[in-house]
Amino acid sequence: MTTRDRQIERRWEQLHTWGPYGLLGISVVLALASTGVIDRSTEWYAAWALVVAAVALQLWWHGTRARRAGRGRIPSRAGTAYYAVRWALGFALTWIDPFFAFYAAAGYMDADELIPGRWQRLGLFASAATVAGAQAGGLPFGNGVQWILFAALLVANSGLQMVVAHLTQQEAQRSRERTETITELERTNAALQQALDENAALHAQLLVQAREAGVADERRRLAAEIHDTIAQGLTGIIAQLQVVANTPDPGAARVHLGRASELARQSLGEARRSVHNLAPVALEHDGLPEALKKTVADWARRTGIRADFTLTGTAEHLHEEISATLLRIAQEALSNASRHARAARLGVTLSFMGDEVTLDVRDDGRGFDPAAVPARTGSGGFGLDGMRARAERIAGSLTLESEPGHGTAVSARVPLVRHDR
Repeated sequence: MTTRDRQIERRWEQLHTWGPYGLLGISVVLALASTGVIDRSTEWYAAWALVVAAVALQLWWHGTRARRAGRGRIPSRAGTAYYAVRWALGFALTWIDPFFAFYAAAGYMDADELIPGRWQRLGLFASAATVAGAQAGGLPFGNGVQWILFAALLVANSGLQMVVAHLTQQEAQRSRERTETITELERTNAALQQALDENAALHAQLLVQAREAGVADERRRLAAEIHDTIAQGLTGIIAQLQVVANTPDPGAARVHLGRASELARQSLGEARRSVHNLAPVALEHDGLPEALKKTVADWARRTGIRADFTLTGTAEHLHEEISATLLRIAQEALSNASRHARAARLGVTLSFMGDEVTLDVRDDGRGFDPAAVPARTGSGGFGLDGMRARAERIAGSLTLESEPGHGTAVSARVPLVRHDR
């Protein structure tokens, strides 16, 4: 119940408590004014006795009502008896003087509170009959005109009070529905608050899990970066040094030593770069097409395998993460080809196609059965799993096509995300 509702409820309570006193006082004043302050007739002695009885009745009901305050507006036998006695006093007073109809009209105010069920209309009709009799000139009637006037007034008063009773019932029904709605809203708000508290706890838990997942993902990314940069550089250095160790030609040895030195410098640069942001050194000054072209040329010179780079479509300035991912995939594919493919020719194609970028690495090597590839071990490289994970990390995909004796094709497809300027 709102504050406004409580205020209205309190005012109705005050009206039901003090209204009969006020109406009785108005009736006495008007009756005295119409007949004279001093009237020693027998009827007025009876009237004063009835007024005292009415005041005593109100005082009794006032105390009874106060004791029943916690039960709300529930009709009772005591309330019905109070209403009946008050009506009888009002009828008798109106018989003596019509101005006491004001006191008799008190029955209009609280019939719904005092009388149960279907008896309410009977109580209202009795009050309407008393008021109509006073309005017709006072009881008893002296001629037929008064009876006709009384009938008309009784119909008017009964219709009026029935309309008021109907509106009061509707208002009471709306009040009950409003109370039920407020109660339901309070329950809903309590359930919503509980759900919000649970969601807050779940959100905190998800944040912890996301943080842990982010740490784990960052560790995997760091491991992949180290594998794709320093580990591959060291592998290339070892390969060059093995050639030096096995060749008797000093000139060839110097060439391979120079390549080993170059790889060592590149690996050192990658290591330093990893300390900062792990971005590939090749992308520091060049875009992805230029970096791929240089990477393919360096790989061809180092391995002695013919390798070509092709660019299709209109090149875009890609986001750093997209460029780094595709370059790392290409480096891993080239590393795998140099270790396993035994190819005579290799081609790398970078294609810009609307909203996508694709990277294709194909060789004419010995190929293999993709279904027979063993699972990666702790000591092995990242290989195909690492390339696929890199592509999926940026909402891309990686496909592999290979067949024994017919070469291998690796294709990475990622969304085209432009560099933020």
